[in-house]
Amino acid sequence: MSAPALRAAAAPPSLGRLFLALLPFQVALRAVDAALPIVLAVWFGRSRETDLLNLLWVAFALAGTVVFSLFRDSALVPVLVEVRARAPRELPRVLGSVLAHSLAGASALATLAGLGALLWLRGRTPAPDPRLAVALVVPFAAGLVAITARNFLEAALQAEGWFRAPAVASAVGTATMLAALAAGRRALGVAAVPPALLAGDLAALAVLAIVARRGAGLRVRLTFERPEPARRFARRALSEAGGRAMTRVNPVVDQAMAAAVGVAGGGTLVRLSQDVGSAPCSLLQATLLSVLLVRLAREGTMGSWRRHRATVARTVAWASAGLAAAAVVLFAVRGPLLRLLFLHGAMDAAGVARMARLLPYHLVGVVPFGVMLVLVRAHVSLGGSRIMFGMGVVNCALNLLFNLALRPVLGLEGIALSTSLVSAVMAVVLAVRLRAAYARLR
Repeated sequence: MSAPALRAAAAPPSLGRLFLALLPFQVALRAVDAALPIVLAVWFGRSRETDLLNLLWVAFALAGTVVFSLFRDSALVPVLVEVRARAPRELPRVLGSVLAHSLAGASALATLAGLGALLWLRGRTPAPDPRLAVALVVPFAAGLVAITARNFLEAALQAEGWFRAPAVASAVGTATMLAALAAGRRALGVAAVPPALLAGDLAALAVLAIVARRGAGLRVRLTFERPEPARRFARRALSEAGGRAMTRVNPVVDQAMAAAVGVAGGGTLVRLSQDVGSAPCSLLQATLLSVLLVRLAREGTMGSWRRHRATVARTVAWASAGLAAAAVVLFAVRGPLLRLLFLHGAMDAAGVARMARLLPYHLVGVVPFGVMLVLVRAHVSLGGSRIMFGMGVVNCALNLLFNLALRPVLGLEGIALSTSLVSAVMAVVLAVRLRAAYARLR
């Protein structure tokens, strides 16, 4: 493709207009997503069974990071943008190669993770009911394969500019999951949660497959061949997967530290309050950051480094201002908001009051975490995925050190503050490294 044509392809609508266009979809979707922790709290409260559910949940999220997080706002997007611009006829083969290898890896990982989890649960003291262990582990393992395919299609549609499709698919998936959970909760208890999550992922996958085929016109030619763009993605993805896997260790550490505090359902309280505190960043990630990565990838393909840097700076400024305002609002209304959301059914007033004390410590990290999300996408768009594994190791080590230092002093609140402090340190480190990357490009 000629340089003028490449510049024309890299001039989509402004980020602000795309953000406003996506905002209603994502606000509605996040409102539906927010129903899940509320529903779980109302229906199941806090107990050793809910703590086991949350521990397995974050453990399988850690295992799944090795495969399915390769696609979400990852190096695949800039690779596909470049293939579309320079060699569009190769796109079906590149997509098919990435998908075939990913599904094979996900299937193997699901088998190993499921067997490992069952053996680990069998060795715990006291060991959980074997039937409950199987009912939780098997659908969590199957979900790894479904989420892999789902996130692959989301990334492919993101690179093509179909930003609304993942939101619609997620809404359908969440509605399906809640309906399945409502149908099975009385008979199965907490064991109904993983099968319901799997049903939601399969429903979302079906929607994405229809949109990709009939809407975006994407063709996927499954193959175990390895064209050069697929190999390039694999090299970058290994570093990203390692880095993200390391950060996924943090929730596992947090849950283990919460269990050591000795508060009944402490891990559940930490997770629920963190879900509320992270809501502004989740909305930012869904509405702006996926669009931002495509924009930065196109500017990188063009070689417009000054424009790239200006885009990152503007996004950091606007995101920081918006997240700070959201954190202030959440802090001001935390008591009534948490009572409105969680003080129903099986959740007790003491648990909600403890969440109100935990939430401010989570809110300290809202702005740094949002900045970190923007800077990670800037590095990925420049092909700087190799730094991600090292950054993940630092992230995990800092979280462990802060937890060990703060938990004895502050208890559960120290675990929440640890996460916020890690985000602040990581944002500073990423900013310094991005500045060095721009210097090398100049």
